Amino acid sequence: PSIFSYQSAEVDWCEGNFERSAVIAEYYNTVSISNVSFFILSPALLYLNRQYCQHRAVPMYFLPLFLAGVFSMYFHMTLSYVGQLLDELSILWSLAVAYSFWYPQPYFPRCIKTRKHFFWLTGITTVISTLMSFIKPTLNAYALNCIAFHLLYLTWRELKKCNDKRVHRMAAVMVMWWVLAISSWISDRWLCWLWQAVNFPYFHSFWHVLIALSLLYCFPLVIYFDVCYEMPWFKPKLEYWPSDSWPVVVPYVTLQEPHKQC
Repeated sequence: PSIFSYQSAEVDWCEGNFERSAVIAEYYNTVSISNVSFFILSPALLYLNRQYCQHRAVPMYFLPLFLAGVFSMYFHMTLSYVGQLLDELSILWSLAVAYSFWYPQPYFPRCIKTRKHFFWLTGITTVISTLMSFIKPTLNAYALNCIAFHLLYLTWRELKKCNDKRVHRMAAVMVMWWVLAISSWISDRWLCWLWQAVNFPYFHSFWHVLIALSLLYCFPLVIYFDVCYEMPWFKPKLEYWPSDSWPVVVPYVTLQEPHKQC
């Protein structure tokens, strides 16, 4: 069949196909809050962290995250081969943008001396990874999820040097949401027979929501550490919208006034 054909993908998630719509393969994975969360996340993070964005020329800002939501909706709507690759590659490219711009310079390989050289390294690695993703697409999702372990390792390295209790608390909440998210993803992938038996095959849509919540805490952490490295004349401070006292909050970073130079 055509690579654009419905159900031509090598992956099919646990939710039943075309049960609630004749044109949408996986209804809840496509049009429910699971993917809408990605569309809300990008502009919300951009607006709340506008002070940081004014001082740091972040390329494309959170556009890759928005595109990941678009391609994810297309994939789950069609379950097409093209949709599967776009869904997975949009995540790969989003990670490439994040690594190339936010990866702390002290962790560069010894052969890399400048950020420009690191851009080239990230670009070449991304091109090779993109080409390799066509070899066995069913393995792409597992490989992408494994990158999270490196991100968790970097977070642990940074927390060892940070005494701010708010930062440690936010990192703990981020890890909690990630553990719940990856548990939902694995559960949908490996225990589909069980959830279909109890008529509740919706854990992949939970994955979308939970990973979005994890990213909601991940991005302010990345911004916080980036300010410490790249803008040392500012002091970053974690804030919560609408208020610290609310049970459900959205974290963001504010920049305190520059220190006076001697």
